[in-house]
Amino acid sequence: MHYTGTIWRPPYEAASLLLEVTAGCTHHKCKFCTLYNDLPFKFRMSPLKDIESDLQEVKRAAKSWNSERTHRVFLTGANPFVLSYDKLTAIAELIRKYLPSVTSIGSFARITDVIPKTDEELAKLRDMGYDGLTIGIETGDDEALRFMNKGYTSADIIEQCQRLDAAGIHYSFFYLVSISGAGRGEIGAKLSADICNQTHPALIGANMLTIYPDSELFAEIQRGNWQEEGEVEKYKEVRTLIENLQIPAIFAAMGASNAYQFHGQLPKDKKKLLAFLDEIIENVSEDELQRYRRSVHHL
Repeated sequence: MHYTGTIWRPPYEAASLLLEVTAGCTHHKCKFCTLYNDLPFKFRMSPLKDIESDLQEVKRAAKSWNSERTHRVFLTGANPFVLSYDKLTAIAELIRKYLPSVTSIGSFARITDVIPKTDEELAKLRDMGYDGLTIGIETGDDEALRFMNKGYTSADIIEQCQRLDAAGIHYSFFYLVSISGAGRGEIGAKLSADICNQTHPALIGANMLTIYPDSELFAEIQRGNWQEEGEVEKYKEVRTLIENLQIPAIFAAMGASNAYQFHGQLPKDKKKLLAFLDEIIENVSEDELQRYRRSVHHL
C-alpha cells in the first residue's frame, strides 16, 4: 500500500479501508495546524496507477478474510474532496471495479472544496457513493476564521453545507475549542452553534487546540498578537456550544487532545453532557488540565 507521512483519520473511520489518493493539504495556511509539516511538499494527488495498485493489493488480501466485509473506503489526505469531479469519478470507478462490496466513500474536506462543483456534479458524486465527509469548520466565528487564515467565512459554511444537504451528501464537523482566543471562547461557541443550527452535521467532534512551536500561531503568540484560552475556559466554551445547539446530532470529544473524552446524542443526552462538563469545570483544577495539555506531544 502507498502511504505518505502520518495518516490521519477520524476516530469513527476506524473500520474503513484507508486508501491514499492525496497527500498534504491544498491550503496549508491555517496558523494552528502542524499536521502535514512532516511532508516535503504542500499537496499532491496519487497517480491513478498507484491507487489501482493498492486496490488490487486489497482485493488479493481480501480473499483470506472475505472481501464482502469491505463496505466503506476513507480516502486519505487533508482534503481529497478538492479533486475534480472527473478525478473523483475515476477513483470511484476503480473502487467499484476491485471492491464491488463498497457502498460508501468518505474523506476529509474543506468548505472550499465544495464550491467549484456544480449541484449536478455533487448529486452524481453521491450516486457514486461519496458520502460521510468530515469537514474541519473549526468555528463559526468570522473574526477567528480570518485571523487563523482558514480561507472561508461562516456564510460559506452555511451555503456549501446546504448544497451538500441538497445533494444528499452527509457530513460531520470538527470544532476546534479555543480558536477564538482568550476571553472569546463562549462568544465563538454561540456563533458556531448558530452555524450548526442552520446546517445538518451528523456529528460534531470537539478537539482542544494544542499549540506546537512549529506552528504560525505559536509565532503570533510570541509576537503578542493572540492569547490562548485557559483549560477550564475551554470546557466552559464546550459547555456553551452544547447548550446552544438545537439540532439532532452526535456530539463527541474523542481525540487525544481531549483530557476527558465523552459523547452523546443531542438533544436526548444534552442534560447529561452539560452535567458532565459542570463536574469538570467545578472540580478539576487548571493546573491538572494544563499538565495534560503539556503531555500531548503529538496529536
